[in-house]
Formats: sequence, C-alpha cells, structure tokens
Amino acid sequence: MGLVVHKFAWTASFHFFGIEPNPIWTMVLQNDFFFTRLQYESGNWDVDQRMPSNLLNSLVEYTTLRVDTQEKIVPLASDAIFKSPFCYLSGHKLVEFTKKEAENFETYVNNGGFVFVDDCNHDIDGLFAKSFERQMEQIFGPGALRKIPNDHEIYTVFFEFENGPPTTSQELNGWGDDLVHDYLKAILVNDRIGVLYSNKDYGCEWDYDFRNKRWYKVDNTRFGVNIVLYALTT
Repeated sequence: MGLVVHKFAWTASFHFFGIEPNPIWTMVLQNDFFFTRLQYESGNWDVDQRMPSNLLNSLVEYTTLRVDTQEKIVPLASDAIFKSPFCYLSGHKLVEFTKKEAENFETYVNNGGFVFVDDCNHDIDGLFAKSFERQMEQIFGPGALRKIPNDHEIYTVFFEFENGPPTTSQELNGWGDDLVHDYLKAILVNDRIGVLYSNKDYGCEWDYDFRNKRWYKVDNTRFGVNIVLYALTT
C-alpha cells in the first residue's frame, strides 16, 4: 500500500516563515494542502460543519501555503485516507471502529499520518471521550495516549501559546464536565505526535463563518494554524 504521506509540497512556504519542514516532505510545490474529515460508521462524525472552512481561511490569511479551501470527507475504512496529510475526527456519540477502520487508523498513524481528534462534548467522562480512548487503547496499547507538556513545540511552531492549549468558551458553558482542561493528549510515534486529542471542543469554538472573525479581538483559530503546521513540518 502506498502509505500516507506523500508529505506534499509546501516546503517553500515554511522556509519563508523560518520553519524547517521534515525532509521527507520536500517533494513540494506541487499540491495544495487539503483538510480531510474522517467519516466513521458509529457515532456522529459530521459535526461543526463550518469549522474546516474557517481554519482553511486562517491558513490562507497567515501563511503562504497553497490551500484547497474545500473540505474533503473520506471514510476511515477507505484507502483514500493514505493520501491525506492531515485528518480530523470528531463527534458527540459512540466511537466504535469497524475492523477495517481500526486497521486504517493504525496504519495511517504509524506511517507518518496526523489525526486531530476533538471531543465535541468537552467532557472527559462523556461517551465520545470514553469510547474513543478505549479505541486508542485497543489499537495502540494501554498508556499510549498520554498528556503532552504545555511547553511542547506544537504551542510555538507558528503562533506562541505560553500556557499550553488555549481555553475555549465551550468549556464552562454548563454542558460537559464544567472544567477547563489545561492539557492535550497525544499518541507519539518516533517522538512525533501522530494523534492529537482534545477534550476542549475546538471544533465548536471555531464553528462560525470566517467573515465574522473581525468581531474577535484575537482570532481564536490561530491554534488551529499551529496544529496544521506542526502536522506538516515534523
């Protein structure tokens, strides 16, 4: 199987910002970056529908990446996942992968892919969180999903977040566990994040028309830019 990671064509853009891309990714300048949402058979995968276009707009505004501004939806059970440089998975409900979904998820991550997983319930005790974490334990083993330190490079790769993951307005709105989560979790492959996991509900936080950013004193999608650039440069 031709696995992931053509590690596409964005090198010149990174050099412009003083960011050094992974040398494996230097067949660059040929393809646009595209955002892949993973569709899985259980639960509800199609949440926060305006978030991808908002984040893609931020990549256009802040970087010189060539960006395909149309979100792609790819079934996790499809081999099309292996053509994606960056994948997003979210939902509120049960996550229970089929055999093929689990195999693709494991192969994609272990061969250099990057998946950003965001819990729309912002609840460490909720159904999505418990069932997704169970899937990660079954696929990668107990303890593979662990907290990352708040001085991890993902917080400084482009914009700087001195205190780790920025807080979302969703975390204290009376729904969920009523906590501000001051950490993210990850599964590391060769010291690189392969799965970034959030209970902070960034998807809902960024789920608005990108033209409304002018009402924000600070653009709250900036951390999303960091996540994408980390995925492309490590």
